[in-house]
Amino acid sequence: MRLLLFTGKGGVGKTTLAAATAAGLAARSHKTLVVSTDPAHSLGDAFAQRLTGEPAEVDHCLHAAQVDSRGLVDGVWQELRGKLRSALAGAGIDALDAEELTVLPGVDELLALTEVQRLAESGRWDTVVVDCGPTAETLRLLALPEAVSGYLNRMWQVKLAGPRGTVEAVRRLAAHLESLRALLTDPAATGVRLVLTPERVVVAEARRTLSSLALRGIRVDGVIVNRLMPAPGVWRGAAASWLRTRRRQQDEVLAELAGSGLSGFAQVEHRATEPVGLPALLEISRELYGDADPLSPDESTRTPLLQVSEVDEGFELRVALPLGPAAVVDLARVDDDLAITIDGFRRLVALPEVLRPCHITGAASDARGLVVSLTHAGRH
Repeated sequence: MRLLLFTGKGGVGKTTLAAATAAGLAARSHKTLVVSTDPAHSLGDAFAQRLTGEPAEVDHCLHAAQVDSRGLVDGVWQELRGKLRSALAGAGIDALDAEELTVLPGVDELLALTEVQRLAESGRWDTVVVDCGPTAETLRLLALPEAVSGYLNRMWQVKLAGPRGTVEAVRRLAAHLESLRALLTDPAATGVRLVLTPERVVVAEARRTLSSLALRGIRVDGVIVNRLMPAPGVWRGAAASWLRTRRRQQDEVLAELAGSGLSGFAQVEHRATEPVGLPALLEISRELYGDADPLSPDESTRTPLLQVSEVDEGFELRVALPLGPAAVVDLARVDDDLAITIDGFRRLVALPEVLRPCHITGAASDARGLVVSLTHAGRH
């Protein structure tokens, strides 16, 4: 089973490309489910079909669903939250503290991700394509399994007591969060397709997204540039002049994108009419993938996160993170981990064993990421 997550800045066309990819997979006889966690609920519009939380048949080998996060919160989470609140009160926690401890930030997104995992692991489909929300919401979504683990640790620190069933429910939740994290960080199972339009503001956000996902160990296995203006050719007139100017600006952005290390991206031209319905989506799929397998990852994304090389004074550690020229980077050593903060996103990365006795002596960055210099203990 493969899980493909489509994300991008709001308005770049990720829903259309997720639907087109799912349609293309189904046309190749892959049993495919496309599911949206985006509160905008626009996946049904792409297929011109009303969708609910239950997968509905769109075509042969193709089903689609719209996750109802609010409904999941009203059902599953409220029941568990009630049990946790009772258990905390039984352990002597003040009623107000117990209420605060059971208000889980991001529970809507967490349950949406849980529902995606349930559908993906049901065995009914070969591939599950996920139309995620805009990048900020997606990053919060994909960070939740790890973040909520800290929340649960806080609960254990207050010596959670109460009915045995409640304790078991919390333990099951912790185990489930670990399985979510394992699914998201397994490159053989999960890949992210980052959608952008050739505009500098959008590209800048895409770079930050790539860095944040890499910090979390989640692989981006494809970048898609959408809504590229068609070349006007020998056309004349004001409209043709406008097209040439707009396309020239887009080409400049693409050249900068390629020069920053983000090469090998796919391209989709802007269309005169809104692509709605299977025929239009299949046309986009053919343009996007041609005869290639839509599941094949971009090989340029396969660089390991950490690479160690030995130098005269010690070691160099390359951290493969796409960095924009304006990226704000901070490094710190925390025991056997390297704390990396990029544009406000922080991640603890376990240092390879050979580097744990070493001291950090410097760092530099380029388009391919960070290079951290380390020296043997006692030689700094």
